[in-house]
Amino acid sequence: MNDNDLLRYSRHILLPQIGIEGQEKLQAGTVLIVGAGGLGCPAALYLGAAGIGRLVIADADTVDLTNLQRQIGHHTAAVGSNKALSLRDSIHAVNPGIRVEALQQRLQNGQLKNAVAGADVVLDCSDNFATRHAVNRACASLGKPLVSGAALGFSGQLSVFDVRQTDSPCYHCLFPETVEEGPRCSEAGVLSPLVGVVGAMQAVEAIKLISGSGRAAVGRLSLYDALGGEWREVRVPRDPACPVCAQR
Repeated sequence: MNDNDLLRYSRHILLPQIGIEGQEKLQAGTVLIVGAGGLGCPAALYLGAAGIGRLVIADADTVDLTNLQRQIGHHTAAVGSNKALSLRDSIHAVNPGIRVEALQQRLQNGQLKNAVAGADVVLDCSDNFATRHAVNRACASLGKPLVSGAALGFSGQLSVFDVRQTDSPCYHCLFPETVEEGPRCSEAGVLSPLVGVVGAMQAVEAIKLISGSGRAAVGRLSLYDALGGEWREVRVPRDPACPVCAQR
């Protein structure tokens, strides 16, 4: 860590739970972010600012004018550009000293497994069940912690699944694939700063997991009602018969 790093990350280093050792872990860490939209933008910007050494961002979509109400990693000039590339540029504007890899594709099968295998933590910032379940299967099979977030309307949720812990559920334990998918933001709308709240929380959990500070939100589902200004927490047990994680 050089003098510039000591200055840039000084507010982290002042925290006894992180310190120089924890910051060095962050700088040596890799985070895979699946989705560069409403959740992925704030999560990636905070992780980049925090000094995560390598960010891998995957998204095949392009920036649309309707995204700019909430997807703060994109700018008007980026409309029509790939979201992963646009977000990479925004992160580098904040912190040019980290490595950001933009994957302009939807990760599937072997590509998804390879990307998950190379990460210390995976953030699911996608907006559909198919991707969420595919990412969960890859994380469960490879033993990688998964930070999952979602936001719709005025409601947000966050949970961490870490199959390295024997009592941890996986995403499938909470939301089996038989559960019917609900409406998306394009159909139901979403409050602009709500995705920032959830995305920032995902970044917090990733930093804790990599630096070894605090206690990750494993086995807990945090629910945020923005209209009522209320948080509540639900315990999520592991399903011993889960087809994804039961055989680990």
